Amino acid sequence: MRVQRTIEHPVEIAGLGLFTGEPATLRFRPAPPGTGVVFVRDDQRPPIHIPARVDNVAKRLRRTSIRNGSVQIETVEHCLSALSGMGIDNIFVDLSGNEVPGLDGSCQAFVEKLKEAGIVDQDQPRQIYRVPETIRVSDGPSYVMAAPAAQDEDTLEIIYDLNYGGSPAIGQQVYKVRLTPEAFEHQIAGARTFVLKEEAEQLQAAGLGRHLSYQDILVFGSDGPIDNDLRFPDECVRHKILDLIGDLSLFGKFLVGHVFARQSGHSLNHELVRRLHELEDASNLQRMLKSEPAFDIREIQRILPHRFPFLMVDRVIEIEPGKRAVGLKNVTVNEEFFTGHYPGQPIMPGVLIIEAMAQLGGLLLSRELEHTGKVAVLLSLDRVKFRRPVMPGDQLLLEANARRVKSRTGHVSCAARVGDDLVAEADIKFMMVDADPL
Repeated sequence: MRVQRTIEHPVEIAGLGLFTGEPATLRFRPAPPGTGVVFVRDDQRPPIHIPARVDNVAKRLRRTSIRNGSVQIETVEHCLSALSGMGIDNIFVDLSGNEVPGLDGSCQAFVEKLKEAGIVDQDQPRQIYRVPETIRVSDGPSYVMAAPAAQDEDTLEIIYDLNYGGSPAIGQQVYKVRLTPEAFEHQIAGARTFVLKEEAEQLQAAGLGRHLSYQDILVFGSDGPIDNDLRFPDECVRHKILDLIGDLSLFGKFLVGHVFARQSGHSLNHELVRRLHELEDASNLQRMLKSEPAFDIREIQRILPHRFPFLMVDRVIEIEPGKRAVGLKNVTVNEEFFTGHYPGQPIMPGVLIIEAMAQLGGLLLSRELEHTGKVAVLLSLDRVKFRRPVMPGDQLLLEANARRVKSRTGHVSCAARVGDDLVAEADIKFMMVDADPL
């Protein structure tokens, strides 16, 4: 099994954003094993870290953007494609603005900079995910699907079918690539982004890409590229594969399998990654449920002051101190609150689902706090959403991920699921207070 990789030394590249035209400097820095790809807005104080994961994706047209709170980074797909295509697992990507430099609309310049930085092996095995079953997401005639690879295969193969029926100059193009650094560099990296002439006019009328000329981007008229030359006869479909590789990297692990796409764009690509995450989460849950709990109810009661009828966590099945915790709450008809909420239609109050998530967050932080003489007390709630009701017989799977822990405050992102369904989520902040006020 191949080991993880990073770069040997930092390198920089500067340019204008493809959509905004704003100048920015991007700097690649080495990162330790297990870091993943993390963008850093170093023009913010303090710098804002945004891991390149699908749960950080912001909704945008024609591009992939990620965010952390109100801070975002636009058009990350070409940079991500270069990192994934060249086999880099761990890296910090510092950025001085809100959009990655667009350069020539491909990721060739990123590849050259990464090679200049030196790609080096690390001392831990690469994290991979083998696609376990066929998954397909679609929107009308457009679709993207992933299927398992043979047992002896350890690569990702992509086949893309592009059909621009409204543009004879592009027409139908089909391309297949088995992803290796060599194949990516020579077959995919140089393919540039493209638009039809009428699309370019609409974007510029909306204030996007006004700094671009026909020499800066592939703009197709009725007879082909306007004032520009193709690098490949099928450059358009190769660029769609470039985008797809960047979007698939938002899974956070190297995918092994076959991906087939027809007319898919960024939103469908993101949805496929989310579906793959759901499969992985379901598999991990079954594994965790079969293992010994991290905390049983006696350990939970030792840490939390809550007692019947307000103790909302029955078991902690996995915990990474200071990072992540997963717990269970079994919902039975004997719960006292069902007597009045509601007679004849028992539904667990949403506020108690939030309380269960908050208690798990407190358990997660407790491992950091028990040596400091402090406990976590609920301070505020943000981004609270309820997706579906919870009823007797359901088993709540609770998850808490630490976002930021300081000496006086803690910030945890929480979610609650029943089976594969997300039922609630919230960002919860805690205040650290003395465990014994006396």
